[in-house]
Amino acid sequence: MNTLRLLYPQWQGGDIASLVPELNKEDSSLGYYLGAELLEFLAPKNIASKTAKVPISLEYPKSGVRESKNGILNYDEIVAQSKAALEILNTHKPDKILILGGECSVSVVPFSYLAHKYSGDVAIVWIDAHKDLNLQGDSYEGYHAMALAACFGLIDTDGIARILPAHFNPKDSILVGVRDFEGKKERCEEIGVKYLSPEESRDSTKLLEWLKSRGKSKVVVHFDLDVLDPSELIMAVGVVENGLKIAEVVNLINAINTNYDLVGLTIAEHMPRVAIKLRNMMRELPLFE
Repeated sequence: MNTLRLLYPQWQGGDIASLVPELNKEDSSLGYYLGAELLEFLAPKNIASKTAKVPISLEYPKSGVRESKNGILNYDEIVAQSKAALEILNTHKPDKILILGGECSVSVVPFSYLAHKYSGDVAIVWIDAHKDLNLQGDSYEGYHAMALAACFGLIDTDGIARILPAHFNPKDSILVGVRDFEGKKERCEEIGVKYLSPEESRDSTKLLEWLKSRGKSKVVVHFDLDVLDPSELIMAVGVVENGLKIAEVVNLINAINTNYDLVGLTIAEHMPRVAIKLRNMMRELPLFE
């Protein structure tokens, strides 16, 4: 099987300065880029896997004001980068993809590619503290909060949705460990997405029951680091109490891999606060330049 390791350091989908007050707006935004690069540096190496990197613009407006278009921040950059990611996938034609992000929207294009490749025989397991089902017109315009909805083709139906080679049926997706519905819990019922609370996600029983009910042979997993309990580890933007433990998430993903064909895995939302502060400190010291 041909596995592609896809470095996808997209940052434009986030608008998270208020959640990371210890950093300035530019550092918090571009922090996703550094977060992806650090994941790639730390990840176990596999000489059998090819690696590709999606080209991402690092241009940040000097005014600090980011443009919104069609209800999405940095719309033009996201469209261009989505096309670039799809071109990479169509060139390499992987059977499986490991995605290192970047904010949550980095899952959209690779998961769509896999849904098309396997003719819809794919279920989505979205392990995340948040639902990521925002729609255009909602007050928050960050594309990362629309990522799961985008997988269904519900975002930018005349633009982004047409770029994607396939769309998922919402009934073939499940939110795992979700605990912050951002005031719109009913959105899950309206769209038709099943969800499991952290308490229901601490072992794989309910998740495997749901996967069996969907009848798919293949699974893609989105792992947002903010699902982890902040008392154990803070590696993402979101810091919501009562999260899952590292061992619990590892066990969930391994249970999926044991029972199904795991064809896609994303690790997203790494925000390396300490590394950014260390970098900024070194920029102020002599002999570095």
